[in-house]
Amino acid sequence: MYHASFRQLQSLVLVARHESVSKAANALHVTQPAVSLQLRTLEDITGTALTRKVGRSIQLTAAGAVMVEFSERILRLWEQAGDELAALNGVTCGTLRIGAVTTAEHLLPPLLVPFTLERPDVILKLQVGNRVEIVNLLARQEIDLAIMGTPPRELRTNAVRFARHPMGFVASPLHPLMKKRKVALADVVAANLLVRERGSGTRSAVEKLFKEAGHPLNFGSEVSSNEAIKRMVAAGLGLGFLSVHACALEFEAGLVRLLPMAGNPVEADWHIMHLAGQPIAKVAAAFQDFVIDQGQVLVERELEAFYRPPARRRRV
Repeated sequence: MYHASFRQLQSLVLVARHESVSKAANALHVTQPAVSLQLRTLEDITGTALTRKVGRSIQLTAAGAVMVEFSERILRLWEQAGDELAALNGVTCGTLRIGAVTTAEHLLPPLLVPFTLERPDVILKLQVGNRVEIVNLLARQEIDLAIMGTPPRELRTNAVRFARHPMGFVASPLHPLMKKRKVALADVVAANLLVRERGSGTRSAVEKLFKEAGHPLNFGSEVSSNEAIKRMVAAGLGLGFLSVHACALEFEAGLVRLLPMAGNPVEADWHIMHLAGQPIAKVAAAFQDFVIDQGQVLVERELEAFYRPPARRRRV
């Protein structure tokens, strides 16, 4: 087999990822014909068809799937080689590839800012999505590290808890339940409770609370966006069960408040993880060590202005 170029391998990987030549071209900042030429050249080199058109999308052939797997490994090794060479020269740089569940996007700034300020040569690639999306990115090794509440059972990961994750029932300050001295879970059950989609960390936590108390899982509405839930709650359209991290600005602005009920908010854990048995880039390892060492302190500092956790809190 003749030598293939990194650009040809990148083109194939991105076409496979987006199932589209035009989207791959946008990601590479080149023209669509340029990507098509790279694919044709790679097919000439390998002597076999790597993609086929199915409707409006581009699908991989069996040979293409094999080539994509090896292409991703080659490109990843090349990137790691650059990090290793930089480390030999005493330079802390490289690409930090992180994936985080949607709720964690509010958690990341206080962690990333001090880390990257001390390492200005680090390039950040952050991908935010729902739990399934982040697990899939980690499985395909498109990210080195993932941040979420509960480590996935479907993947072997090395996961470490690094900070507590407060989640609670919130409402508009004008909601009738805010006038009660003590709100019970039964009051919440009778209200219009807005929750995230199945599989999300906050959804799993609130389901566990309801089950433990013997209440049916009858929720008012299922919403796939924290922002939409916050807007609806602030408008008085119901209650929400959300991460305290996600409500930081709304708490400060007085748009939403924690319901006055015992054990609210509840507390879970944040985990940072990478695939077990797989080496990770030095910059990723450095960030993981930084988060494990400094994460809890930085999170508490970020939340202390509007939320002071009591000494004891219920865990989920």
